[in-house]
Amino acid sequence: MDEFFPDPILFAGTPFEFNRIQLVRLIILAAVLIFMCIVASRSKLVPGRVQSVVEMLVEFVHKNIVVNVLGEKDGRRFGPWLITVFVLILAMNLGFMVPGLNMSGTAVIGIPLLLALATFVIYVAAGIKEHGVGGYLKHATMPPGVPGVVYILLIPIELIQVFVVRWASLTIRLLANMVGGHMIIVVLIGLTHALVVSLSWLTVLSPLAGALSLGVFAFKIFVAALQAFIFTILSAVYIQMAVTDEH
Repeated sequence: MDEFFPDPILFAGTPFEFNRIQLVRLIILAAVLIFMCIVASRSKLVPGRVQSVVEMLVEFVHKNIVVNVLGEKDGRRFGPWLITVFVLILAMNLGFMVPGLNMSGTAVIGIPLLLALATFVIYVAAGIKEHGVGGYLKHATMPPGVPGVVYILLIPIELIQVFVVRWASLTIRLLANMVGGHMIIVVLIGLTHALVVSLSWLTVLSPLAGALSLGVFAFKIFVAALQAFIFTILSAVYIQMAVTDEH
């Protein structure tokens, strides 16, 4: 667990404390920005392999999340944010693969919470802009076709869901998957090492433990991409629910 709470590198004991996790995040962020800027500056009408991969990634998010959930009109408004969220989360999630970093930038609550709260602000602001304050509150908490007496129970539940549960669930889902995956990999690698150095009959089981470690490592790559997709598509759904006339 100490890997999630490393010793400070700079500004220890202050609100600006800087540690290894924040350094990992800055390195990943800088790498993504520099890479995207280079690809954009060298883009051609007939794309090369690297440009093709980037365009395929952006097109995947645009087509399968942005347009599919929000449609063309609202997709143009919120697409840049959703594509940015997907790429950033994917890059942060895959930080555990980079030698020397060995940690996902989303394995500590800061980034998941920040992105979830930003999404919360966006869908609430979009809903208010679309319907007005009172109209949005009614739209979000009073679905049509429900008997009037049910609203007594439904309105508080919907308020908690809209203003607390949505952003909290986005945060916890992403954080828990990254923390859990990291801990499982560390445990399996530690088990493999322990079996090797035991110099007993248990040593013959070390290749099995090592293979299991590699399998979990590969599975975490899939989970990293899946969680970026889930976070992004849920963000799009919440925005869509806020701006459309149907509840």
